[in-house]
Amino acid sequence: MAVLGKNIQQAKKHLEQGELVAIPTETVYGLAGNALDETALAKIFETKNRPFFDPLIVHIASWQQVSLYAKAIPEQARKLADHFWPGPLTLLLEKNRTIPDLATAGLDRVGLRCPNHPLTLELLNQLSFPLAAPSANPFGYVSPTTALHVQQQLGEKLPYILDGGPCNVGIESTVIGWENGNPVVYRQGGISLEQIEPLVGKVNVLSHSTSNPQSPGQLKNHYAPNRKFVLGNLRELSVNASKDRTGVLAFQHKLESIQPATQLVLSPSGNLQEAARNLFTMLRQFDTMDVDVVISEEVPDQGLGRAINDRLRRAAAIK
Repeated sequence: MAVLGKNIQQAKKHLEQGELVAIPTETVYGLAGNALDETALAKIFETKNRPFFDPLIVHIASWQQVSLYAKAIPEQARKLADHFWPGPLTLLLEKNRTIPDLATAGLDRVGLRCPNHPLTLELLNQLSFPLAAPSANPFGYVSPTTALHVQQQLGEKLPYILDGGPCNVGIESTVIGWENGNPVVYRQGGISLEQIEPLVGKVNVLSHSTSNPQSPGQLKNHYAPNRKFVLGNLRELSVNASKDRTGVLAFQHKLESIQPATQLVLSPSGNLQEAARNLFTMLRQFDTMDVDVVISEEVPDQGLGRAINDRLRRAAAIK
């Protein structure tokens, strides 16, 4: 099993030897490898059982490194980075030859992000290469927000997990790019549209793709627990539900008709940031429960709520 610890030098050593290491970020834990090494990139896809047509996000230490890996950088990208980096925002930019095609699934753009976690930032500053780091979980399953989540799912395949504690955002980064000079959000995440649009104007939001993603995080069926997951009106869904064999993921309030032990509440106070932090951990908890199905509801579709609802819909494989 992987060693858990906070030793940056140990993590650095493994990465420099072409191995993979799990790293903490403010969003979720990442499965990291040298983004410039095709062998390390192949290990990421193999370890996650991730399809090679699904591109990876590349993590860098600062804005100053963007020009090492991308070209034709829009001024709006700099403006967004000034406001949100380090943070949960990925910029989809035209890549240069430094980035292997394997990292971008053959696409001509690369997702670049500067993560907001002190351990990982220190690690990135000590490395001579950036890190490709999709979520550190088997492909399609719930993303990990603690080192223990990674250990439970991939511990036998990794030498080291850099333990940075629980992730304080809890959902993945927002991915934004430009088409014909216009900003486009390819994945909603930790930075909301309400935060982005005052800086760059109206943003087009693309839906996810089943087989031809144009950026990381666009695949339709994703973030799912190992239980049937149904999204809708909780009271309507509970009418024919088994009292003892049904899990409930509610935003604020539990149902009276289902036993309390199989019900989880994202945020009793109705706080969307708390709901985002709890989402993936709670989805994982249902896999430890003796239930046949999990029913859930959407949260208010505003701010971080849009990103939460995106993950819920994909867990239920709803367009």
